[in-house]
Amino acid sequence: MLRLVLQGFIYIFFIIPGIVNAQIYENKTRSSSYKVLPYNQEKKQIDQAYKDLGTSKNQEAYAISHKILKKTRFEKIKMQAYINLGVYFNDKSVSDSALYYGKNALQLIDKRSGPVWLKGKSFAYNIIAISYGDRGLYEESKKWHLFGLEIAQNFEDKKPYYNKLYNLATMDVKLGNYDNAIKHLHKCLEYKKDAKFISTVYNSFALIYYERDDYISALSYLKKSLEFFENKEDSKVKTVVIQNIGAISHFIKEYDEAIKYYNKAYYIAKSKGYHRITIDVMINLGLVYQDKKMYDKAEEAYKETLPIAEKLGYLDKQVTLYNNLEESSKSQNKYKEAYLFFEKKVNIKDSIRELQKDKEINELEVKFNTLQKEKEIEFLTIENKNRNLELVNQKEAIRNLKLQQEIEEKENENKVLAFQNTAEKALNENTLLKKNEELRKAELRIQEAETNRQKGFKNIILYSFLILMIPVIGLLITYYQKHKTQSELNKKKDEINEQKISSLLKDQELMVIKASIKGQDQERKRIAQELHDSIGGNLAAIKLQLNNTENNDLTTINTQIDDTYEQVRSLSHNLIPKKFTENNFCDVLEEYFNNIGKASSLHTSFIVYPRAEIDYLKEDLKVETFKIIQELVTNVIKHSKASSIELQLNLVENDLSILFEDNGIGFKVEEKTDGIGYRNIKNRLQKISGTIHIDSRIKRGTIIDITAPI
Repeated sequence: MLRLVLQGFIYIFFIIPGIVNAQIYENKTRSSSYKVLPYNQEKKQIDQAYKDLGTSKNQEAYAISHKILKKTRFEKIKMQAYINLGVYFNDKSVSDSALYYGKNALQLIDKRSGPVWLKGKSFAYNIIAISYGDRGLYEESKKWHLFGLEIAQNFEDKKPYYNKLYNLATMDVKLGNYDNAIKHLHKCLEYKKDAKFISTVYNSFALIYYERDDYISALSYLKKSLEFFENKEDSKVKTVVIQNIGAISHFIKEYDEAIKYYNKAYYIAKSKGYHRITIDVMINLGLVYQDKKMYDKAEEAYKETLPIAEKLGYLDKQVTLYNNLEESSKSQNKYKEAYLFFEKKVNIKDSIRELQKDKEINELEVKFNTLQKEKEIEFLTIENKNRNLELVNQKEAIRNLKLQQEIEEKENENKVLAFQNTAEKALNENTLLKKNEELRKAELRIQEAETNRQKGFKNIILYSFLILMIPVIGLLITYYQKHKTQSELNKKKDEINEQKISSLLKDQELMVIKASIKGQDQERKRIAQELHDSIGGNLAAIKLQLNNTENNDLTTINTQIDDTYEQVRSLSHNLIPKKFTENNFCDVLEEYFNNIGKASSLHTSFIVYPRAEIDYLKEDLKVETFKIIQELVTNVIKHSKASSIELQLNLVENDLSILFEDNGIGFKVEEKTDGIGYRNIKNRLQKISGTIHIDSRIKRGTIIDITAPI
């Protein structure tokens, strides 16, 4: 029971963000028709909708996100709408819908880079992970949480990283990987900015240790969680934490401690009106007194609680109380009282059964009456329809009679008028013939005048058009010449910029070569001096002693030979590049990438996971990996014309995965894999048993995937 209470506490206190089933509520929440808005206004609306998720405006947030998704023409707004809807469905455990929107967001983001897209990818991974977790696919959920965690560790705001780490820990708890979960939760404790978050982490610790039967540790973490509520208003969550501390103390037989915490929980529950918690606490308090054989106090606690349970109608609690009173009386050999309590317990159980029967009978009666009324209503509805049809038919018949009478009257009037019209028609025809002749002559005169007017108007338009065309043609010629001049200037500027970049790259290469030569010279001098002073001296001493065979001391010679061997071994170890022995490998790579970005216009991105394990790779693998990455960067600078490059290092099972990507002009793989740089990379890969796969398209950039066993 305690485990369920703890899980409920964690779920209520931290995990719920606020999201619902759209298929049920979509039609209910549609408000006014959505109009296409400028980017800034759409951005403001979609961001506000995200903030409203999980609040009283949760349904409105869904409606706005859904409308914007249908109408928007901006891809970043569309991505945020997908994320809002995914979060919305996650909260209601509608995993299919949440998974649909999460994967749509991921598909939209694809290989786009930049802070906004990376943040969106992190959210999409989280939505997918929670969806699989709701479906019970914990391993799959854990995989997607790891993807999100890898991206979140690069954000400036660390809260998303620790939230994802906490979610990963909850998956490990569900899978029974308690050691992993504890490791992740300890890492979560580094985030000190949110006391509520830390309190939730402590409760997770308590749940894990309770499951592992380590009640002392569970109790310790519950007390740490309670510290979060010290200066805060009493609440139901605080009461539950205090009650749980009392329950574990009772379980490990620390009865006085249990009584202390049960009393605290009792006073809060009673003052705040948490009736059911009050009853539970008093029952537990009575059980503690019963275990301490303080039967008077136990019965006092039970009898104080009975009126509350009776007043509120909590029949199950009344059964528990009478059962505890019966057991207490038996322990004191008060069998008469025990029998009375037993009878009351049985009576209440009988009442519960009777109430359940009455409830079933009432439900059946209500269903029967409802069915009868529905049939009566259906019969009356049909009868009303028939009456209405009869009335309509009667009205239609009356209207038809009236129409027939009106038609007969009109026919009589038309006969009289026909005779009158015949005479008038003859007169009118003669008059019309005369008027038509006059009109025809007038029309001819008007047509001639109109023709002359149109000819004059057309001539005016033609001359005006020719006059206007002359300056327009002049302006077009001037614009064309100016545009041509500007294009030539832009081309020259581009050429100058390319020359400057080339010059800078050459200068940088010269500086690197000079520094390398200088370092090599210094190293040669150091090796020569070491060979001359230490190893040479030792060998000379050994030679002299071997020549003097009479006083030859083999122990001394063996000692000098061992010393010389150690010096040679030390010298060979010193030849390993210092930057890998004195610094972390990932730090060296990251510094190298940052320097490339500062020295050029390239935007660089470096992602590595797990960083600590990659730092501890073998020296030869780290050296060859660094040289391969240098060769890839050099190829990008020389040939690709890219504006950004991205490097990802991952440990996948027992392989080191290197993913190198640029957004340059690309190339045909079958034509460009025979150069010196590519051959150098292949030679280095042979040393470490690595493989390479190149995916490149013209004008679509290049992706290089390298795998090497660790």
